[in-house]
Amino acid sequence: MQSVRDRLEIILSRLANRAGDEKVYTKLYAEAALAAADASDARRKAGVSLGPLDGRIVSIKDLFDVAGEPTRAGSLIRASATPTTQDAAIVRRLRQAGAVILGKTNMTEFAFTAVGDNLHYGTPGNAVDASLIPGGSSSGAGVAVGEGTSEISIGSDTGGSVRIPASLNGVVGFKPTSGRVPLTGAFPLSMTLDSIGPLARSVADCAIADAIIAGEEPAALQPVPLAGLRIGIARGVLFGDTQAEVAAAFEGCIGRIGQAGARATDLSIDDLVAEMRLATRRGTIASMEGAEVHADWLASGTSVPVDPHVTGPLSRALAVPASAYIRTIRRRGELAAAMAERLATVDVLALPTVPMVAPSIAAMAGDEELRDRTEGLLLRNTQAANQFDLCAISLPMPGTKLPGGLMLVARNGHDRHLLEISAAVERLLGEG
Repeated sequence: MQSVRDRLEIILSRLANRAGDEKVYTKLYAEAALAAADASDARRKAGVSLGPLDGRIVSIKDLFDVAGEPTRAGSLIRASATPTTQDAAIVRRLRQAGAVILGKTNMTEFAFTAVGDNLHYGTPGNAVDASLIPGGSSSGAGVAVGEGTSEISIGSDTGGSVRIPASLNGVVGFKPTSGRVPLTGAFPLSMTLDSIGPLARSVADCAIADAIIAGEEPAALQPVPLAGLRIGIARGVLFGDTQAEVAAAFEGCIGRIGQAGARATDLSIDDLVAEMRLATRRGTIASMEGAEVHADWLASGTSVPVDPHVTGPLSRALAVPASAYIRTIRRRGELAAAMAERLATVDVLALPTVPMVAPSIAAMAGDEELRDRTEGLLLRNTQAANQFDLCAISLPMPGTKLPGGLMLVARNGHDRHLLEISAAVERLLGEG
């Protein structure tokens, strides 16, 4: 069995070979990681283990506090921030579980956009083809797992920021129920919608990482039998403008799940999606809450360059009156309750994670209109889980030339059940 140190050194040498052009990681903790790897190897030799995460190589998104350094959150403004005095809650839990934290991964500025580009620290190329977008905002997290430079990445998901890069890079990405994992020491975007979740090569690894960062005892997943499972297909507005290849792969997956005995039925949520759009027409919850986080520099201006795709929406949201924000939050609560009722008849809702495979970085950079349209499509399906306070996972979907994702969505608090269903679906789709 390969030692943790050997696995880590292989990754470090890969990263050293591209050091001049590193866009996936914004910071490496090589020395600390080697020490953690040696400690894990020593424990294994002595027959001691801190659990299933002991010796696993993990990366964290550049918005989690690590004691002694500023938390940049993908921004130049934050590069000169006061160094934090303690690790984020999830970083502490990872260390206690024996995880080897290799470094911080790149992200879109302030976790705000979904394409995955960063004007300041470069745009990580997709793990499958570096000329394609990685998806965001946890861009480096998706690429790191996809290319194998970390075994598990921890990202954040406010409107799809874990699941979008998971889908485009061909890995698993899990967004837990909001509030399940503590946000302490994570640079905020939206206190209502932010959740912290893992990306990995398997559902099992996501489940282990999720349990650790949620402060639970990790237990082996028991995949549920697919026979008799009730799957709702959210056909309607969330299926519009889906690339033919992605749509065909989705139908293929649902067909195979059906052959395994699951019952798939159409379950329309179009009315609730329309109501949510109406409720957020003055400003999205993420932009209104994000505007509050950044109110000081937005109001007074800054000489430090900020991505216009970030400043534009935040500046507009800053002008939305408090009464409109409060009304939106109240309405969101009503709609989340209505969605919970709607989903009571199924175990999971299924839809493509995003309606496309990754487009090229060059196309996004050269065409503002195309970029806006692409961003809207990237976020469209995933953001429903955040808006309606649900948990969701993206699984690699066979049947497309470039990676595509199958998204399964479950009710608030049904995280464990969703992971068990996902493990069974993953096993089925991996056969043949």
